[in-house]
Amino acid sequence: MTKFTLFIVSDSVGETAGLVTKAAASQFRHDLETVSIKRFSYIEENSQLEEIVFLAKQQQALIVFTLVKSQMRKQLHLLCEELKVPAVDLLGPLIDKMGDRLKQVPFEEPGLVRKLDDDYFKKIEAIEFAVRYDDGRDTRGILEADIVLIGVSRTSKTPLSQFLANKGFKVANVPLVPEVDPPSELFSIDPAKCFGLCISVEQLNSIRKSRLETLGLNDDANYATIARIQQEIDYFNRITTRVGCNVIDVTNRAVEETANTILKAFSARKAN
Repeated sequence: MTKFTLFIVSDSVGETAGLVTKAAASQFRHDLETVSIKRFSYIEENSQLEEIVFLAKQQQALIVFTLVKSQMRKQLHLLCEELKVPAVDLLGPLIDKMGDRLKQVPFEEPGLVRKLDDDYFKKIEAIEFAVRYDDGRDTRGILEADIVLIGVSRTSKTPLSQFLANKGFKVANVPLVPEVDPPSELFSIDPAKCFGLCISVEQLNSIRKSRLETLGLNDDANYATIARIQQEIDYFNRITTRVGCNVIDVTNRAVEETANTILKAFSARKAN
């Protein structure tokens, strides 16, 4: 059985080259026995390349590499030609073609794809968190959240939570109802991460009437009356005073505007 050694060389972890080489090796019988894979990660110096190529020559290895810096790729090509070591450049040709098509110069910064992946999974985790802890379903989320939103019904807590989650922030939101005591967790967190959403009585009255009509109900229900709304807002004011949190007036404001206000306050808190 023919066996050979394969060197994976990368200026990052080398996951991309590892997946591609395993996919290629899987096309041959007994690939795990046939191919011995050695990984060389975080290669940043020409001297490291010299040692790897020399070792590859001794072991008659095939080099597969993902190097984002053009200078490093050129150096490895030269070394491999000089010692007659076979090599496959997985990224270089594609980067060059894309640069020509986009008319842009590549960043040549190792590990960017891993950073993008981390950001993506962080966003997915935040979105799942916002769904899990929406509308006060589980008060444990208050303690784990980056941002906590509180407010009476129909103050855009849920869409705001989802918007912030898409920015990678874990958000829990809690409805405030006079007949229900607020969760105790609300008074044990850092007030700076909690934001109360207030709204004018008139706009909330209009929003709730529209909501009732959408549901096919009479718009004169207690839920939408001025007296009930004023009662809820008074209760909201008492709770936000106890919590000591920031209060944002969302009257006639888009979700994006409110989110930007929260993110600025959040950033300022982290900077201090």
